[in-house]
Amino acid sequence: MRNTTICHIEKDGKYLMLHRVKKKNDLNRDKWVGIGGKIEERESPEQCNMREVFEETGLTIYDAEYRGVVTFVSDIWESEIMHVFTADRFSGSLKQCDEGVLAWIDKNDLYSLPIWEGDKIFLKLINDPEYPFFSLRLEYVGDTLIDAQLNGKSLNYKEYL
Repeated sequence: MRNTTICHIEKDGKYLMLHRVKKKNDLNRDKWVGIGGKIEERESPEQCNMREVFEETGLTIYDAEYRGVVTFVSDIWESEIMHVFTADRFSGSLKQCDEGVLAWIDKNDLYSLPIWEGDKIFLKLINDPEYPFFSLRLEYVGDTLIDAQLNGKSLNYKEYL
């Protein structure tokens, strides 16, 4: 099982998103995702988050909030635990990313873009004050979400899609 991070950096009601269009064999190919990547040996989720944001964007984030954990189960891809962060304080200038195209996307417009079905759930959770921290389990068959559990309980995920 691999461990990863994802960070949704916010500015003026928009998130900095990455359109994954540059790598051929990419499980996120053609999808819009937050900023993140694999946790390296001896690295904490917080350290990985800072490193990945800087490597992919050129930005240094401050006071990132650890918002949740998402467990992905798939019939195709290796299982994954993703540590979810948000940040709204940063410095630096955006740079070109070798994994895709960076763009500031209005939070309300995200749901009309090609994103994973499960991302729609945690995007709503990170904007819901009722969930300062959450554990979300998402199960996929191919690209189709077939089950979701929030904090250990079955979730009617279709209301998020």
